Amino acid sequence: MSQARSDILLDRMMALHPKIIDLTLDRMERLLAALGHPERNLPPVIHAAGTNGKGSTLAMIRAGIEGVGRTAHVYTSPHLARFHERIRLAGDLIDEGLLSDMLDECLAANGPDAITYFEITTCAALLAFSRVSADFTLLETGLGGRLDATNVVDAPRLTVITPIDIDHQQYLGDTLPQIAFEKAGILKRGVPCVVGPQAEAALEVIETQAARLGVPLIAHGQHWHVWEERGRLVFQDETGLLDLPMPALIGAHQVQNAGAALAALRALGMDEGACEAAMIDATWPARMQRLTSGPLVGLADAVGSDLWLDGGHNPAAAAAIVESLSRLPRRPTHLICGMLNTKDVAGFMAPLAVVADSLHAVSIPGQAATLSAADTVAHARTAGLRAETAETVETALAAILADQPGARVLICGSLYLAGVVLQENG
Repeated sequence: MSQARSDILLDRMMALHPKIIDLTLDRMERLLAALGHPERNLPPVIHAAGTNGKGSTLAMIRAGIEGVGRTAHVYTSPHLARFHERIRLAGDLIDEGLLSDMLDECLAANGPDAITYFEITTCAALLAFSRVSADFTLLETGLGGRLDATNVVDAPRLTVITPIDIDHQQYLGDTLPQIAFEKAGILKRGVPCVVGPQAEAALEVIETQAARLGVPLIAHGQHWHVWEERGRLVFQDETGLLDLPMPALIGAHQVQNAGAALAALRALGMDEGACEAAMIDATWPARMQRLTSGPLVGLADAVGSDLWLDGGHNPAAAAAIVESLSRLPRRPTHLICGMLNTKDVAGFMAPLAVVADSLHAVSIPGQAATLSAADTVAHARTAGLRAETAETVETALAAILADQPGARVLICGSLYLAGVVLQENG
């Protein structure tokens, strides 16, 4: 099977800068100028930053917008199986022809100058968004906020900051206030910002930056509240109360993400129909996703097991996994885990040790920064988990099912591992 043209162009883009991550906006501003400033010709922008939940929150905002017959461009990262997942044009994934054309145009405009892969592909997305009509543009930051490649829109319609936690310390700082300062870098003078639940140290930073810029905050616990009551989701803000279905996305943490999405939709002037659609129609792969087809599922189904996938990779994500598992029917639970060596592995393992019966560790195929399976096992054992290495996800699953037919199996630890599973499992 021949390589797609977009894959060839993306491979070329990987070689344009020696670093995968190099936070600055200088290269973005240069290339966007060469492209005629597409970032100035976008449908109204909703820009989201945060450590956890921004993808789920945007998925619900998108479902709400589309649920009342309107359209949205969406830019998220990373992709799971194919790069095309990152760019959604007015509801549909970008097609191969247009993606290749946008990448080609960006490569030609950039020439031999250094630019990171994320920067130039973000330019390609913005270029596509500027040329296709839609009602809104949803942008998810890649890393941080202040110097993230998506932070090039001077006047978004709305910003959203989801819960902030310790992550990416090598780029954003070692403390919660330092990281919050970087996330709060998406705030723009006078533009309202929906703020999800935050630790006090993070909220103080956001409030300080908002006061400096005259940003009206729509903050959880102050301007809006959300809770579960008798199997329904209840949302209340200054304009009234909504009684809605629970979010389609699994996990108690999705209640808070739903609240941020609902606050955003209300700020955009959307009606109750949009809010209900946000709850019932949102999809977001690899977030406590039960796999239902493919060869791995076939192995599990044959012995009465269920197979789940989650791409969370930090302590807060592990806590959310634990909570989600607690809501499922009780049964033995075994983990297949692969992580990057840039993550807080010990912090991720600690909550999971309480609910998992065992862990099989794998290295993530194709990832230079993968933590070795042996190192993952060492961390798991330190946390109190019974753990061993496996060559692949399939061999790990086979070993678990041979020993524990009927068990629940969760593949976790990295979005990159989730992507490999989704790609190989069809």
